[in-house]
Amino acid sequence: MAQVLEFRLPDLGEGLTEALIVRWLVEVGEVVAVDQPVVEVETAKAMVDVPCPYGGVVTARFGEEGTELPVGSPLVTVAVGTPAHPDPAGDTAEGSGNVLVGYGTSEAPARRRRVRRDQAAPAAPQALRDGAVQSPAPVPAPARAPVDGPVPVISPLVRRLARENGLDLRELAGSGPDGLILRADVERALRDGATRPGAPAPTAGPVPVAHPATTEGTRVPLKGIRGAVADKLSRSRREIPDATCWVDADATELMHARAWMNTGGAAKISLLALLARICTAALARYPDLNSTVDLEAREIVQLDRVHLGFAAQTERGLVVPVVRDAHTRNAEALSAEIARLTEAARTGTLTPAELTGGTFTLNNYGVFGVDGSTPIINHPEAAMLGVGRIVPKPWVHEGELAVRQVVQLSFTFDHRVCDGGTAGGFLRYVADCVEQPAVLLRTL
Repeated sequence: MAQVLEFRLPDLGEGLTEALIVRWLVEVGEVVAVDQPVVEVETAKAMVDVPCPYGGVVTARFGEEGTELPVGSPLVTVAVGTPAHPDPAGDTAEGSGNVLVGYGTSEAPARRRRVRRDQAAPAAPQALRDGAVQSPAPVPAPARAPVDGPVPVISPLVRRLARENGLDLRELAGSGPDGLILRADVERALRDGATRPGAPAPTAGPVPVAHPATTEGTRVPLKGIRGAVADKLSRSRREIPDATCWVDADATELMHARAWMNTGGAAKISLLALLARICTAALARYPDLNSTVDLEAREIVQLDRVHLGFAAQTERGLVVPVVRDAHTRNAEALSAEIARLTEAARTGTLTPAELTGGTFTLNNYGVFGVDGSTPIINHPEAAMLGVGRIVPKPWVHEGELAVRQVVQLSFTFDHRVCDGGTAGGFLRYVADCVEQPAVLLRTL
């Protein structure tokens, strides 16, 4: 007798709450082995092949290619133990037990993101045509009853929208992480005619919704990597009291040093790798800046290892690959690892682990032909170094006016972890190393 098991979209790590179906790797009726990848999804972090922990016959798929599914929603159902299609690996119905981050195979997920009713619902399962068992449709979560305590709302726009339309936020069930009430929840409630007691009754037809800007034009959904960037930068601006300082530096000697290091048959060293090596040396002198803030404990956590992120622009958007243990690598090793991660970013093959866990970020926006910037800190880090373009400019060198290769360095830091003296000392040391690379010999 076949047992039909349902496999749900697992938590792919780092608090991701949804994933976009890019490509199905199996068809309905196909026999799959335990831990065989069944679908390729795109998260806000990377492209991931999702393995199914059950072996048997695929009886249904949920969601068409190009649709976004929340974590915990059904992906596929598998008939295990059919006489005609035995489990290829001979496993029992408990599944492989193997996991990605946070998903098990023998019990339901502990926490599941509530599905918005105004989201595109997953397509009906593409079931076997000849006598296959149909998987029951998921039952929508019941609406949350009004509760006491603070209303889970972050956005002032959401509060204003509810207030102007007479809506009691305590009566809403938020569809965001941990029940967070989003703008879409308010707009859906207004369409459904939900108002607080004593508020004017909704008029017939569509309810006008206040928007901060005109409703005309093209709307681009904030989802996938664009949505993740928006969420992270917004959180950084809300939580981190940042400040920026900057300085111009004469990079002529650094460019000469790089040209000399790249002579002969040795592996080429990139300019970004040299700047990364300077950053790790500076962080060794100013460890306060390789830290994070624990708000709940009200503590600054100084980190022992430097995991250096660097900003990389791709066709999918801005990503920040992370060089693990950058403080242990020399310029050549840093150059090789940066090149590997950059190629993986270009091809979309970076793993979630290669995009998370950074402790400090290096942002070379000079590749875009600009001189300066005030970068937003990559939460939950405490600082970011920005590097502008290196261009010939008039400069006073050894008491005379000369044309030198000049770069502007900008440094944004979390004012909770240090004061201006520490930030200025860090930036001045970086500039000294750029102007006189021999300064690095003191820290080797």
